[in-house]
Amino acid sequence: MIGRIEEKKRLLNALESDESQFIAVYGRRRVGKTYLVRETFGNKFTFAHTGLAKKNTREQLHNFQISLRNYGLKKTPIPENWLDAFDMLATLIKQSRSKKKVVFIDELPWMDAPRSSFLSALEHFWNSFASARKDVVFIVCGSATSWIINKIVKNHGGLHNRLTGRIHLQQFTLCECELYAKKLRLGMNRRQIIEGYMILGGVPYYWSLLDREKSFAQNIDNLFFARDAELKDEFSELYASLFQRPEKYLAIIEALGRKKAGMSRTEIVKESGVPDNGRLASTLSDLENCGFIRKYTCIGKRSKNAMYQLIDQYTLFYFKFVVDNLVNDEHFWTKSIDKPIYNTWCGLAFERICLLHSRQIKAALGISGIISSEYSWFVEGDEKNPGAQIDLLIDRSDGVINLCEIKFSKSTFKIDAKFELSLQNKRTRFIETTGTEKSVVLTMITLNGIYRNSYSNEIHSQITIDKLFTF
Repeated sequence: MIGRIEEKKRLLNALESDESQFIAVYGRRRVGKTYLVRETFGNKFTFAHTGLAKKNTREQLHNFQISLRNYGLKKTPIPENWLDAFDMLATLIKQSRSKKKVVFIDELPWMDAPRSSFLSALEHFWNSFASARKDVVFIVCGSATSWIINKIVKNHGGLHNRLTGRIHLQQFTLCECELYAKKLRLGMNRRQIIEGYMILGGVPYYWSLLDREKSFAQNIDNLFFARDAELKDEFSELYASLFQRPEKYLAIIEALGRKKAGMSRTEIVKESGVPDNGRLASTLSDLENCGFIRKYTCIGKRSKNAMYQLIDQYTLFYFKFVVDNLVNDEHFWTKSIDKPIYNTWCGLAFERICLLHSRQIKAALGISGIISSEYSWFVEGDEKNPGAQIDLLIDRSDGVINLCEIKFSKSTFKIDAKFELSLQNKRTRFIETTGTEKSVVLTMITLNGIYRNSYSNEIHSQITIDKLFTF
């Protein structure tokens, strides 16, 4: 298994507990939740079951009966309701001779059909049976992350504070993508892996679709622009699988996709048309829990003035090149390489990758143990001063701010007089605008480092892509 070291450890630790364990595994679609659980336990379950998509209660119960029979409860009728179904599961668990009874229910949200009383039956099963024993490891999982969060993790009813563990499965890092690419024998160097991350993010399933007999550009054409491209329709399926009513989520995502640094809550309401009511906060929280957006607060701002930024690489690529692509060219991506639109996109996408790998950047700077906030920053120009935009700020609790300039340059980046002046202007405008009393130092993040000359002396530290490929 690539990566997932801590997640696997947490699942295995449940086997050593003296009490029954109730664990929720959640995360965006295609991130490998089911694979993690099945590989960790070697598919050795007392009971395992997967809910059916878009089926009614009767069909779900019939499917549950089939799983019960497959795991040893041979003479069992179709349950009349979910209380009966979970009672049958309890009978199966009692019959098991395993030291630990590992029960895995995948796609749990799909089982909660309207008026099915599924959740109350689940609560009864855990509270009256499983939690009273010492030997049950109950693991639930599902693509509908908002359901898992709201109905299980943040449950205010019978399951309130009943979870003993939760695993929010994240996308692969660059390092993990590199290991996976080697396992798939894709023959990609680190620059190519970064370009892959710009499009596919760290979603293992998307990487598994790459054909090692084709170039990376050909793969992207096949996945996004060919007539039957596998990932062309993934966008609608992705959000529909995560949220029962995806329309408002999509409206927010589309609005955020138009602004690099993100939007405030007020701006989101204005640009998306989603009303600013009690549900907006939970909608934004759902998107954040799924890993599509991040919430951050700029220097000098209060938490109520937080910004929301779209960070999902696949979604950003889809908005930029797929959704409004009218060219209808199956070789669109291959022909776009090194064109102005491609080069501009590479620069912006690389900035987002650096933001997503701020932990690795901090490690390279030797400041891993220092609390910090990371965000981009900009200020508009006026009659006296030019505008300024900063790719990444690392605002540290030790009285220092790293002003990071990020450049996606194929060769060693050379700082000239004009660029050096631009850096100093950014630094000056940031200090004057924010009124910060912290020390502001300049950091360069590039593919292959910077060329040392008289203009590079002001650079406090530099980071190359190799530093991003660490755990």
